[in-house]
Amino acid sequence: METIDSQHKKSLTHRLWHKLVGEPRNVNEPSIFYKISLIPILAWIGLGADGLSSSSYGPEEAFKALGAHSYIAILIGLATAFTVFIIAYAYTRIIEHFPQGGGGYIVSTKTISDSAGVISGSALIVDYMLTITVSLVSCGDAIFSFLPVSYQKYKLIFVAFLIFALIIMNLRGVKESVMILAPIFFVFVLTHILLIGYGLFTHVDQFETVLSQFNSSFRQDIGSIGFIGILAIFLRAFSLGGGTYTGIEAVSNGMQIMREPKVQTGKRTMAYMAISLAFTAAGLLICYALFQIKPVEGRTLNAILSNEVFSNWSSGAWIALITILSEGALLLVGAQAGFVDGPRVMANMATDYWLPHRFAMLSERLTMQNGILLMGGASIILLFYTHGSISALVVMYAINVFLTFSLSQFGMIRFFLHDKEKDKNWKRHIIIHVIGFILCVTILCVTVYEKFGEGGWATLVITSVLIGSCYLIKRHYHKVRQAALQLEDILQKIRPGKNFNNEPLNPREPTAIMLVSGFNGFGLHTWLSINRKFPHFYKNFIFISIAEVDQGAFKGTAEMQQLTTSVEDGLKKYVHLVRSYGMAADYRIDTGTDVVEKATELCESLAKEFHKSMVFTGKLIFRQEHLFQRLLHNETAYAIQRRLQWDGIETVILPIRV
Repeated sequence: METIDSQHKKSLTHRLWHKLVGEPRNVNEPSIFYKISLIPILAWIGLGADGLSSSSYGPEEAFKALGAHSYIAILIGLATAFTVFIIAYAYTRIIEHFPQGGGGYIVSTKTISDSAGVISGSALIVDYMLTITVSLVSCGDAIFSFLPVSYQKYKLIFVAFLIFALIIMNLRGVKESVMILAPIFFVFVLTHILLIGYGLFTHVDQFETVLSQFNSSFRQDIGSIGFIGILAIFLRAFSLGGGTYTGIEAVSNGMQIMREPKVQTGKRTMAYMAISLAFTAAGLLICYALFQIKPVEGRTLNAILSNEVFSNWSSGAWIALITILSEGALLLVGAQAGFVDGPRVMANMATDYWLPHRFAMLSERLTMQNGILLMGGASIILLFYTHGSISALVVMYAINVFLTFSLSQFGMIRFFLHDKEKDKNWKRHIIIHVIGFILCVTILCVTVYEKFGEGGWATLVITSVLIGSCYLIKRHYHKVRQAALQLEDILQKIRPGKNFNNEPLNPREPTAIMLVSGFNGFGLHTWLSINRKFPHFYKNFIFISIAEVDQGAFKGTAEMQQLTTSVEDGLKKYVHLVRSYGMAADYRIDTGTDVVEKATELCESLAKEFHKSMVFTGKLIFRQEHLFQRLLHNETAYAIQRRLQWDGIETVILPIRV
């Protein structure tokens, strides 16, 4: 009775889960890539919102850093717009040359070294965790700016709830989450065009006065602190406003979800983001200076500016409220990039064995469920660690962003120098990356110097720990591969037999159903073990393999077909080898994201056809089992065994010592 109740609860849990995140997708559906891919407008919302939302806190941090020298904000605004276009154009070149996506991790790995790649990738992962936290804390700040100060104590709980809501939305799918958030994005764009446009328009007649004040303040500072002092203030404020550029790389990281033709879609998305971000960030900084905005405790500069700009309107208070609420809501959309691109970077690194392979796996909804859950959980930890301080978070945020930016630009410089004989215009192309590299390194160095003691050290420590963990994981996988190579020697020793059997399988004969992951030493070791332990008993051998669709394979129809063909070729080799020794053999194959589910279904089907059958699978066994190994190697064999034994199908796991 207890077992039946347990099974019922499991079924009920599955039903509730599917209600929450949606029904499973069919990975073999011909139009699946078209259905889940994003057109430029949707990509601008899903990925570009990260960059655009940074205008809610980046310009404010830069303006506050100016202190009494607020006149420099006009120069900061122009420099910000210039920097946005430089970095965006540099990443457009990256999109052209690395259309498979991956951003800074792929660029650094391919153009510099594996070590540079893991540094860039680790920085990106921490960066995207901070993207989520920074965006949603800023969202909370914007919304709570209009609430009484006594409500501030509820802000952390509110932000944690938003993180949880985004986790659920992204588990449903990227496109679904973007469609839900699209109205918020467009309300922000319209209200901020109105805010900045009207603010500048009403002060057109004051530009001459502003320029006169700029000249007098500049001369006064030249006399008191000198040109070097002014330059230092400018560079400090410019660098501390580095959070403004933090979302630019998101487009190049998310190329996998772009609608074909991907390069054109990616470039158009980048253009939308660059234009909107440059206008918004530069416009806000100039408006701060024109309206002589002063910081007020518990309120953002944008909230103060909105009240100033719309103060003479009949419904000005409501328009200001909608503007700031849309800003807070857009930050919710901006956090989306962390859930879209963070897991993709993790998947790329997992494919290269820097992270556990489980992060490259796809869920039933074709989302990177493990990565999404980790990003969300880490963001909640960061939220409470910093107590929701946007200043501390932005400092932590900007360091890793510009570490990745710098490595990417340096990598592209090396790329063009290496291929200069193939590209006649390499000098023209390389100059943008040289400028971008100088800008990014400057901002990185100033930010680390200025903010190391204020929280910058935490980012460096967290990133360093992650990098060290990546090397430990890589070393473990390398040892396992070395052990696997010893088993591969079996391939060299086993020669095809001379008694080839062309007869079909006899369902009445004892049958060994073998789960294999490819034609390799592990599979052959399992087959030999069966023959050694049960000599001449099994007359039929059926090899089962699941073409597991992970992030590395789920890129297009061609990649999916290549995966299936590769797995099927391996199964045919098993069948040919076994039949050459006079035994009957066949194979079964299926494609999907859930190996346990698909393998169980195939075994159940075969067990009904071959009544004298037993299922065999291999499992890596280590001399000393510990948590680290369980994290790096899935429990697929045990999960399949439990499912099949519950259905009354005998299943044996054969140990493979490593």
